[in-house]
Amino acid sequence: MGGAWLTGGLDALARETGWDPADADYVVGTSAGSMIGALCASGIPPWFMVAHSFGESFEGVVDAYGRPASNADRSGGAVYRLHWGLPSLGPGSWRLALRSIANPTRYSRATVLTGWLPKGMISTQPLADQIRLVVPEGWSPHPGLWMVACDYATGKRVVFGREDAPTADLADAVAASCAIPGFYHPVTIGDRRYVDGGIRSASNLDVLRGRELDLVICLNPTSTLHPVRAALSPTAAFRLLMNRESGHRLGGEAKKLRAEGADVLLIQPTRDDLAVMGNNLMSSARRNEAIAMAQRTVAAQLRDPRHAELLADLPQGAPEKVRRPDDQPPSRWPRLRELKERIGGRSADGDGAGPRVVSERAAERS
Repeated sequence: MGGAWLTGGLDALARETGWDPADADYVVGTSAGSMIGALCASGIPPWFMVAHSFGESFEGVVDAYGRPASNADRSGGAVYRLHWGLPSLGPGSWRLALRSIANPTRYSRATVLTGWLPKGMISTQPLADQIRLVVPEGWSPHPGLWMVACDYATGKRVVFGREDAPTADLADAVAASCAIPGFYHPVTIGDRRYVDGGIRSASNLDVLRGRELDLVICLNPTSTLHPVRAALSPTAAFRLLMNRESGHRLGGEAKKLRAEGADVLLIQPTRDDLAVMGNNLMSSARRNEAIAMAQRTVAAQLRDPRHAELLADLPQGAPEKVRRPDDQPPSRWPRLRELKERIGGRSADGDGAGPRVVSERAAERS
């Protein structure tokens, strides 16, 4: 549900401002935000994500392996299958569990809980596979794409894509960022295991401190502008606690960025969004309804006169990245045509094996 809301929200942001979110100097993603942020920063326009989720197909549009994009999964990676291996009966990370007991004030409540939960039984492979359709190996061509995960042994935040982070394929970094403790199996990168960066923070805005930014736009699906006051079920109670914790941390992180001189625009779900998303954020049953609702509610937030001055100076993006070019077939879309002309029948290694990359940013930098 978080990924669905982000998809609709990014589409609204592009349409309302004429700016391509992929043109941001930095794109920071955590959990579902890592999936949507990675796709967007690697050349998939938000409007295309919306159309693909809604079941549309575009003749001539292929994935990184040359296969029709229409055959790709339309759930944003929300395909659940068991991880191969023996189930975990005890704490998934004894090291983190014992660390949190020894010094509980150093860790968030989610991080403390993470150590004691058993390892998740659901594979992150479908998440990684979704990214590999766009970036088969290595990192995104976007130089400022950061994916946030946490070390499963220490709870330490790791920002993949940043200079000080371990080397990782984008697909693995996204899978790690999405690996919700107790649900998804941890992701191994190098000799370390990683889980969802949301155990540290759902927003992680503070990783941008010290970057001398002018404007930060944060879409955060786990907090809300209109919190539910009463929790009538365990799932509703959990959602309420998550909203409050996420919102509190988001506000603190935004305050630190503003203290450095950055303008910060926070976009969050409204009461209407919450009604569609429901309390089970792992459900995909109402995915397209959540996308459509976010398109409306985020557009309404962006039209608020208080935000007009902040958004007025955003540069205009390439038209086909901002809005669907309905006046011509996909084969004539400028960036797609340019890609075919540059790559043609060659692979990224020039071995004649066929095109491997469909990201327009990759084509621009080749």
